[in-house]
Amino acid sequence: MTYVMDLGDVDRSDIAGAGGKAVGLGGLMRAGLPVPPGVVLTTAAYADFTAGNNLGAAIQELAALPPDASPQEYEHASALIRILFRNGSMPAAIQAELESAYGRLGGGDTAVSVRSSATAEDLASASFAGQQESYLNVRGLDALVTAVINCWASLWTARAMVYRAREGVLPGQVRLAVVIQQMVEAEAAGVMFTANPSNGRRDQTVISAAWGLGEAVVSGQVTTDDLTVDTPTGTVLTRQTADKEVMTVLTEDGTAEERVAEDRRRAPVLDDAAAAELAAHGLRIADHFGAPQDIEWARADGTFFLLQSRPITALPEPAADVPTEWPVPYPKGLYFRASIVEQMPEPLTPLFADLVDGSVSRSLSALMNQALGPGCLREGDVRFPTVNGYAYYYYRTWPMLRMTGRTVPAMGALFGGKAHMGVAGWRDYSHPRYERIIKDWSAKPPTELSGGELLAGVRALLDAGTVYYTAVQSIIPMADMSELSFRACYKAVRREGDPAAQEFLLGFDSEPIRAEKSLYDLAGWARSDPSLVKALLERPTPELAECLRTGSAPEGVKDVLWQEWRFTFQEHLDLYGHAVYNLDFATPVPADNPSAQLETVKFYLRGQGTDPHERQRLLTERREALTREVASRLGPRRRALFLRVLKWAQETAPVREDALADVGLAWPLLRRILRELGRRLVLSGVIAAPDDVFWLRFQELQSAVEFGLADVEPGVALAGASRPVRAAAVEERRILWRGQAKAEAPQMLPQKAWMEKAFGSMMPAGSQRQSGDVIKGAGASSGRVTAPARVLRGPEDFGLMQPGEVLVARMTTPAWTPLFAMASAVVTDVGGPLSHSSIVAREYGIPAVLGTGVATQRLAGGQKVSVDGDAGTVTIVV
Repeated sequence: MTYVMDLGDVDRSDIAGAGGKAVGLGGLMRAGLPVPPGVVLTTAAYADFTAGNNLGAAIQELAALPPDASPQEYEHASALIRILFRNGSMPAAIQAELESAYGRLGGGDTAVSVRSSATAEDLASASFAGQQESYLNVRGLDALVTAVINCWASLWTARAMVYRAREGVLPGQVRLAVVIQQMVEAEAAGVMFTANPSNGRRDQTVISAAWGLGEAVVSGQVTTDDLTVDTPTGTVLTRQTADKEVMTVLTEDGTAEERVAEDRRRAPVLDDAAAAELAAHGLRIADHFGAPQDIEWARADGTFFLLQSRPITALPEPAADVPTEWPVPYPKGLYFRASIVEQMPEPLTPLFADLVDGSVSRSLSALMNQALGPGCLREGDVRFPTVNGYAYYYYRTWPMLRMTGRTVPAMGALFGGKAHMGVAGWRDYSHPRYERIIKDWSAKPPTELSGGELLAGVRALLDAGTVYYTAVQSIIPMADMSELSFRACYKAVRREGDPAAQEFLLGFDSEPIRAEKSLYDLAGWARSDPSLVKALLERPTPELAECLRTGSAPEGVKDVLWQEWRFTFQEHLDLYGHAVYNLDFATPVPADNPSAQLETVKFYLRGQGTDPHERQRLLTERREALTREVASRLGPRRRALFLRVLKWAQETAPVREDALADVGLAWPLLRRILRELGRRLVLSGVIAAPDDVFWLRFQELQSAVEFGLADVEPGVALAGASRPVRAAAVEERRILWRGQAKAEAPQMLPQKAWMEKAFGSMMPAGSQRQSGDVIKGAGASSGRVTAPARVLRGPEDFGLMQPGEVLVARMTTPAWTPLFAMASAVVTDVGGPLSHSSIVAREYGIPAVLGTGVATQRLAGGQKVSVDGDAGTVTIVV
């Protein structure tokens, strides 16, 4: 049996015997990088030691703790296991090979380090770093044998067992190899990340450095200098030089801490040239392994040595710096994030930003000029630009003041139905027109259209959508006015003990409620077959979504049954799959990815939530009983006025929800057309993936179409292109977008006190300057709840939502409605008492606090909060 391998001979195929650390070091050696000489004592030695001392069964019995075991139980089990190792003896064959290997490293009194190399270490999903012990400055064979046995025993420290249990690694799945290397008498040491862990940037290297040995750096016992290096150029971007009070140094029989000399405490450990040299080593290592690395390094006599390299786990996608300045593109104007912008909570993707600017300004100008006469708004008076990627309405100052003076005529035009405005205009003109344009383009299969025709379809459908939304904007104030009017009327006749006004406006059908009932019925359909229920509940949601897409039945479900249920589910998507989470067409709609809808079906299949049909019936009965009760005590005139105002509010509010839900009616087709353009541009070598089309500027897309690159035949590639020609630009724009997405966009620009005073109360989000444990917003649905928060940025996070949690989001659209069935309360950055979120929250009977401005920034997932929908507050429970 061979128990020892030289590190230079270890490769990836030896992972089971040599462990992750040894594989990493072997790769560095073969790449020609400076690694101290060393060997690895393989897991076979560990296995034969435990077998030779009859430890296996006892270890497994002691380590097989239940998931809910206490820390004390883990500590007790660990202590007993380590006693077993300490009382064991090293088999002669292992000791002989160990002695020979030590001789090759110098033998005698040569100082070596002894470190674990676990077979479960450094998985892609988790880092097991630091779970086992390391032994430094080990001298002599006897000390080496003892260090190896102690290192083996450290596989069973309490912290290691707890960590593995949390990661789902069973006791029988792990064995330990041991790396033995010549000791580097380091004057400085530290760690290096070849990608920036804070922003994910792969072109930045982050270095921590301290005087002395590196073990104290890894364990966090000493303060370090921290540097960020631009990897391609070696330029130091940032530097923080710490006051380094102590360092770890070698002693005759181990290590010790000592105070740093006064003249070195505030001196930088690495100058710019040394930092650049170390970053260059890191770049070579990352290129060798093909992934960003977490590296331990040491420096002795001006030479760098690499002590370990492992993949960085949980590295975020690369992001630019979060913007702190908000420069406006057009002077002499005011900028607002309101109205249609509420459905664009994130930075816009480049293509959508370019197209929607002109589309929105054209449709709004046309509406106002029709309603108030030609010339009311001139070209450039209204724009829809972005600032740091976020959409804003821009109004030139004087035209805006002129429009403010025409508020009364504008309201008259609105209620008079001029320019196809209001409920009648929406029902008789705007909605049918939108459907007709979609129908016309649906009759033209995207695969059969030329590149020019596809681009024309994109513009026509987006323009149709923005014209439709402009019409919807005329319904929203009417719905708000009707509800406010009813509240005022009800206040005049309300008696003490009477319910809130909102009780009279519940129980009505609208498209979001119909979509919810459809999902509930789909769950009921599935209950007819146990195999279908089992598959829907047990198979991962992404797998089920793929089965819906391809038509292949999940394991255990008959194909005929699956096709029937799939057909029924598709009918649901045909009716409701166009609801947008975000108006930016880069965001998939349910028709593209029905994962959120499948999660809701699972929710109902588990018996959670309430029957929406029954809920609506009970709300309707209560509403009608309350109406009769109040009407019965009023005189004829007051009763007639009360009922007339109530009818107005009851008829208008559901129309608002129907109108908003259909804003994205064109989006499934629009996305298909864009992705067809993207598919063709992939073939022509312009972009790397179809969805990259959303990250092109419109001029780039138009130029590609005009050059015929969107009409390329299958299999034809752009001549001479080593990679897609716009690949780098697309990646840079994604990086920029991710940084922008972390910002909190001001509601108004410029950020002036007079702007806040003049328009702050009209904005859909509250102050962003809130601090303390109480976040204030608008109470939009009554009730009080204390529960964990769940912060969701978009549909990609919906799978994180657990029943009973508080839904926290920047805003919600009708597409978010399925989550309301799971939520115990709703909190948003944007919105008010008359918004979609408030209406749906009332239907579900859960508290809502809206328009906080800061909830998604201040709250974290799992954090316990108290939501008071009456007071309009969210309190962080400490």
